[in-house]
Order: sequence, then structure tokens, then C-alpha cells
Amino acid sequence: MKKLLVFLVAFFAAWSAHAASPQELLVASDAVRNPDHAFGLTNTLVEYRQGKQTESSTLAVYSKADPQGGQFRSLVRYVAPARDAGKLILFNGKDMWFYDPASQASIRLSPQQRLLGQASNGDVVTVNFARDYRAETAVEEETQDGERKPRRCYKLNIVASTPDATYHRIEMWIDVSNSRPVKARFYTKSGKLLKTAYYRRYQKVFGAERPTETVIIDGLEPDWVTVMRYSDWVKREVPETWLQRDYLPRFRPE
Repeated sequence: MKKLLVFLVAFFAAWSAHAASPQELLVASDAVRNPDHAFGLTNTLVEYRQGKQTESSTLAVYSKADPQGGQFRSLVRYVAPARDAGKLILFNGKDMWFYDPASQASIRLSPQQRLLGQASNGDVVTVNFARDYRAETAVEEETQDGERKPRRCYKLNIVASTPDATYHRIEMWIDVSNSRPVKARFYTKSGKLLKTAYYRRYQKVFGAERPTETVIIDGLEPDWVTVMRYSDWVKREVPETWLQRDYLPRFRPE
């Protein structure tokens, strides 16, 4: 019995030494959501109120990681509706800018500002959460995914580590078997639940299974839902000039 006890203590000590830390789990989930190279995609946003579609937008997104910090920098171009076509959003480091070709003016934006429905400006650009947030704890528990199926997950408690982070605190559930993000809850500094997001419709993209749909539910009005669908993924170069504010008036899509 004593030998068995010694073996178990040694086993769990070794297991704990090799177990992934909460931050490592967050990094692994980032790798599931995001490619490790520059890319482009189409982001279609649809807003629903009480089950009825109320608004939609289509965006072309061009992203690449900053070689210095690793956070993604993105240029977002409005494709539809027609009244917004050609407008741009630039996310470069700590700065986010909105450019309207009609006025030829660029205006500083906050990542927290809503773009459509419950999708904020910070939601439509590619983000490595591990760069702006710190995962403090991870516990195993079962939760329901976006299809209302039970999933065994690590529940991470994540806090902002930079003043420019879009959210103050996040709870994220990551599948224990494959590091796929299942759902997340986003909170204000006061602890108010802003929204819940479900990561769904995993498909093979660039050699890995990645979520191609995010369903966002309002924290106070659960019948206010915004769906973001990602399509037309393509590996491509994103010229450095595209990611400069001064270049926005000269940008022309290829």
C-alpha cells in the first residue's frame, strides 16, 4: 500500500509538471482560431432580433501578424451594403482607424464600439487573445456547445493584461481533447456580462479544423443575436503599406 501511495504521488507530481498552464491553453486555442501566416477572408455579419433578420454587412478582411509582438494587424474593407462599400477599418498595434472615402477623413475608433449588433470593432479583426490577456485559472467542467451538445472543457478565467484590450475579463471554454474554443463570455470592468459567443461550424482551413462561424448573444437581451460567418479563406501577402493610416485614401482592392 505504501509503495502504491508513493507511486501515485510521483505520478501526479510528474503529470502536474507537464500539464499545460492556463496561459498555454489560451495560446493553443489561439492557434486553432488563427492561421500562422498572412491571409484574407470574407466576414459576413447578420443581426437578428426575436428571430428575424434586421441588418447585415459583408466585410473583406486582410490580416497578418506583427513580427515584433505577434498580435495581428488587419485592414477591413466594407463590401456590402452598398451605402458602406469602400469604407475601411485599420487595426494596427494599439490604433484603430475608420476611413470614409466620401469625406476622405480617418477617425480613431475604440475596439469596444459596436460595428453591427453585438459585434464590436474588435470582434471583426483577427486577435491573438494570449497577447492582450492573461489566463489566470483553468478548471475542467462540462458545458454545452453551440449545438447544445455536452463538451468536456477547460474553463479559463482571463483578464486583460494591456489597457488597449477590448474586454476587461473573459471566461472561455476550450475543449480538453483538441484545444478548440467552444464558447466565451465577455465582461465589463464592473462585472456586467456583455455577451456570450459560441464558436461553431468547424471546417478544415489551411490544414487545420477552425471555426467558420461565431454566434454572439447579448448579455441582457438573449433574443438579440449576431452571427459572423467566415468564408473565402485565402493565403496571401498583405503589403505593409496597406497597414499604414496614411495609405488609406490610396487603397484599392486587388
